[in-house]
Amino acid sequence: MDIAIVGAGIAGLSAALALRKQGFSPRVFERRRMPAAGGAGVTLWPNASFVLEQLGVLQDIQAVGGRPLAMRRYDAAGNALGGLDIELLDRTMGYPTVTVLRRDLQDVLLAHARRMGIAVEFGHQVMAIDLDAQGKAVARFETGTRICPEVLIGADGRMASVTRQFVAGDNTPRYQGFVNWIGVAQGSGALVDDVSIQDYWGTGQRFGAVAVRPDLVYWAAAQACPLNEGAGRADDRAQVEHRFAQWPEPVSRIIRATSEQAIRRIAVHDLEPLHTWSRANVLLIGDAAHAPLPTSGQGACQALEDAWHLARCLAGAGNEPTEAFEVFTRTRAPKTARLSEQGRGFARALFATDAETCRLRDARVSACDPARDVQVLAAGWAQGLPMAGGMLNTPLTEDGRDSVYRLRG
Repeated sequence: MDIAIVGAGIAGLSAALALRKQGFSPRVFERRRMPAAGGAGVTLWPNASFVLEQLGVLQDIQAVGGRPLAMRRYDAAGNALGGLDIELLDRTMGYPTVTVLRRDLQDVLLAHARRMGIAVEFGHQVMAIDLDAQGKAVARFETGTRICPEVLIGADGRMASVTRQFVAGDNTPRYQGFVNWIGVAQGSGALVDDVSIQDYWGTGQRFGAVAVRPDLVYWAAAQACPLNEGAGRADDRAQVEHRFAQWPEPVSRIIRATSEQAIRRIAVHDLEPLHTWSRANVLLIGDAAHAPLPTSGQGACQALEDAWHLARCLAGAGNEPTEAFEVFTRTRAPKTARLSEQGRGFARALFATDAETCRLRDARVSACDPARDVQVLAAGWAQGLPMAGGMLNTPLTEDGRDSVYRLRG
């Protein structure tokens, strides 16, 4: 079966690896002229590590990543608001949580793809997808190249996905009311006390710091604001330092240890869930299909789950890929839609600008039962996978949908 993948991000490369392990020979086309080096970091929760082990890359990712054992939550004055026992979560689900820089994750995936003989071609921007006389999709690249594979996998992201436009007729990302400044801090000594996730909540603001090592921390500083407020300004670090100057350490220390070039401002968007993920011989995966907010904690993790399920569906499809598309969509759509909605709900609470609302939010999370929260997360994140902590094809309880823990990933 001739399979082409548009996009060499986490979704595209992991899908290529999963398909290769099932005996397929996919080709990957990426619009960038070189491997992506942007972004900050990714928290790979145990459901992602399950997939990475299946792909044969987990050990290499652990070698460049960190192993957090706790997530600690604070208010903007430094008062503790509880947290998450990641070590217990990992034991419950049977796989480790790994924190890793996005560029290092991409490098590992790309190195394994090349080692397995997968063709990854950079500098191939898809300009349009049309149907030929037989009703098959033909992708036209900026280079003039045209391809008409039996299966075309769209993994070209959330903001300008040509494949999503072809499948759904719409690709309008929705701004969700807050911006993230993301960065990677590198210190000559320790920036934090241990390898953990530290999450600070304010009124309409948040600062999250994720350690890969004590001297290497990726972070996101978030602010509720109108879409165009502060856009186009070149002094991102000065903006962040000013907005978070009164927050407790290690916030200021981490910002100071980040070069101006390593900070990027992102107006955070997501996409409405789709009713269908395929058209003709084109199937969407990753952010092209479902683009949750970072507050879902599961963006990269769900892209990896897509890869694992897709390869299994196509391997069992024989010469009828469209049937595999239907099975894949039925399998993946409910879970990803639920996680996207959870991410939106958490963002609404997190970026509330009313002080009393935030006080009540903080009191609620402080009163949570940490052991129960681990069980709720494990059940939700393991759903649909043959791993401990969850029940296959069993919907979450109402408590699961309302869990306060919606962490970045």
